[in-house]
Amino acid sequence: MDTIKTLTFYSNYFNHHQKALCDEFYALLGDGFKFVETMPMEGFRSKMGWGEDTPSYVLRTYEGEEVAKAAEILAISSDLVIMGTAPEEYCEARLSENKLTFRYSERPLKEGFIKFFIPRLTKKYIRMHLKNRDKNIYVLGASAFTALDFKKMFNSYPDKCYKFGYFPVHKEYDIDKLIEKKHELATVSDGDSTKEVPTILWLGRMLKLKKPDLMVMAARQLKDLGYDFKLHMVGEGEMREVCEQMVKDFDLVDRVTFEDFLSPDGARDRMAEYQIYVMTSNKLEGWGSVIYEGLNAGCAVVASHICGATPWLVENEKCGLVYKSGDVTSLTEKLRKLLDDKELIDEYGKVAYLKMHDKWNPKNAAYSVIRLAEGLLKAGADGLNIKTPDKEYEILEGPCSKAGYLKNNWF
Repeated sequence: MDTIKTLTFYSNYFNHHQKALCDEFYALLGDGFKFVETMPMEGFRSKMGWGEDTPSYVLRTYEGEEVAKAAEILAISSDLVIMGTAPEEYCEARLSENKLTFRYSERPLKEGFIKFFIPRLTKKYIRMHLKNRDKNIYVLGASAFTALDFKKMFNSYPDKCYKFGYFPVHKEYDIDKLIEKKHELATVSDGDSTKEVPTILWLGRMLKLKKPDLMVMAARQLKDLGYDFKLHMVGEGEMREVCEQMVKDFDLVDRVTFEDFLSPDGARDRMAEYQIYVMTSNKLEGWGSVIYEGLNAGCAVVASHICGATPWLVENEKCGLVYKSGDVTSLTEKLRKLLDDKELIDEYGKVAYLKMHDKWNPKNAAYSVIRLAEGLLKAGADGLNIKTPDKEYEILEGPCSKAGYLKNNWF
């Protein structure tokens, strides 16, 4: 890396969704990389295991005036700044000098246009996204729907959005041995013989937006259709009791088990044990890191089409299956496809793991960010505000490749 020697990443707090990516930035840039945390983590997230030991590259602005001042200086002096959820003053100071900046953003319209009818939020949007749209600012989209949302919002970042996301730790497996382990764990005694019962995992906070009840309804349909399977649901939240009652009402107690919250590491271990992972969230799920984690764990992933990560990570009928969000019949049909062809489960799981291993991982993401930045700087060497990186640096696939416009009803 020649041009980018200093990079500062601003966000509200440092957590396990960012650590792996930040560690890779640090591996590339050493002390030239800093992460600026602007607020303490919420208590409920800390209890879920989101807290991390603080690496040397993390600066916490709320710990004192000296640190806060250092963060302000970095906003101007860094070769590249990535702006997550953090005070806009850092970004404005930098763009006043038209310095290269990446805005790290989920889709802004996941709740619709309703916020535009609130004057305070409209003013904030204009300040953040329209005022500087012709400056050297680009978007790293943490959703396949980010680019179109910004286009709908007065074409805020014309042709300036790139694929990105969140990048948990990439776990290394011998994929053939991992698949074999999943088969062993799916094997149960049946009298004097044994048989394999396909295993399905649902894991996450049990909130309405994540629709765990849809998984239970699909399980009911599968049982009524005569399918044998084991479903394990991990997590807590407002829908946990509802789902447990549904399991009793639908006579699914012999098929469905529940488990409380697991730490991030515990959740990854659990994913490695199951053959199929199901992600049921609605459009309020900005990205969905569990999709990444399930693919990395060699699961055949069945994912809601409207989750931010699905269109980029889950290639339908290649490394998993996509179903129409909120449609229990669609979800059931996709699960039937896997239960009818157990070899397909293994095939998707292997392709999924290799896709994460080769492209969608923290190491490649960090490298690609810096490559994209250097390409943009090289293209703008004549002083023009260039929107496309130099061809030599262009990334055609994976993180930091150009993000197209995708509608909600794409599937």
